[in-house]
Amino acid sequence: MFRVMIHQANYENVREAVDRAFDLFPLEIRGRAVLIKPNVLRVSEPKEGIVTHPSLLRAVVDKVESFGPASLVVGDNPGIFSYGANEESFIRTGLKEAAGPYYRNIGIDALTTDFNPDFLPVVSVSRVVMESDVVISLPKFKTHGLTVISGAIKNSYGILPGAQKAKLHKAAGSPERFHEMLVEIFRLRIPDLFIVDAVVGMEGNGPASPDLRDIGLVLASDNAVALDSVIAAMMGCDPARLRFLQRAKELGLGDFDLKEIETIGDLERIPDFKLPPLSGEANAGNPQIQAAIHGRTILRPKAEPDLCTGCMTCVDQCPVSALSMHENIPIVNSDICITCFCCQEICPEKAIMLK
Repeated sequence: MFRVMIHQANYENVREAVDRAFDLFPLEIRGRAVLIKPNVLRVSEPKEGIVTHPSLLRAVVDKVESFGPASLVVGDNPGIFSYGANEESFIRTGLKEAAGPYYRNIGIDALTTDFNPDFLPVVSVSRVVMESDVVISLPKFKTHGLTVISGAIKNSYGILPGAQKAKLHKAAGSPERFHEMLVEIFRLRIPDLFIVDAVVGMEGNGPASPDLRDIGLVLASDNAVALDSVIAAMMGCDPARLRFLQRAKELGLGDFDLKEIETIGDLERIPDFKLPPLSGEANAGNPQIQAAIHGRTILRPKAEPDLCTGCMTCVDQCPVSALSMHENIPIVNSDICITCFCCQEICPEKAIMLK
């Protein structure tokens, strides 16, 4: 049976939850190469709740140090094209200070590995990911417009540096295939431990929504499928309806059946939690669900004029050049848009809505 820890915490006492996670899911650390990978979507302030909070990262770094000498790296590849923005993202979020001397821009040293040719024949992965003895993933408890939840499996998308994330968005071509592609990325190097920042979570149109919820928890597990299933259940979404969890189970990576998951702590649904529009309807065999998928794919990004500053970040980052400026506002070409939502993720003003 898979196990998931649910531990009450705030950012002042988060070390207690981290200690508990390592007690429940022990790792051999001393003398080994360890990578800690937080969720660093983009440049933001800690109070925005977009990235793993620096307090949790600091607690995990301190815990790893307590085991004795190890080769430790802290890094991620934010959801952007420019390698140069990696350090800026860590600095502005407070994560570089929390990482101390262990921060590294892991995007500038990558290796190529074979991938699923249904998407791309090969992908580049940050070298430290593939060469570390231990990988500790620190996801954020968030929603996501394309995958409904952004948890343990989705956090592994950050092992890919550079523009290939957008290329894979394009290669997937549909929400269902994007779910399946995420699992292919995840299993390139499955992390050994997952510790989720659910002290402050995000609801609504994530992964960069302004709608935050005080949840007051840290979650942990050594199995991502079980952990994401618990996250989905807490959000009020049946995990069996999420295609990426279906695919992970098909590949023997875990189980989303809550009867097969032991929760160490109280699993409670968060009342009135706002999910993205799709709500996980990504099952290929059900015509009604397929109709819901179609409804999702016809959503298009639209900039709110009162929020948009005309910075053109969304235009520059669109992998298919579907956005262009018109009277200082980005406009989408619906015939080209592949609904990857990269523009929504990267908008510094949170001005891109899905309509």
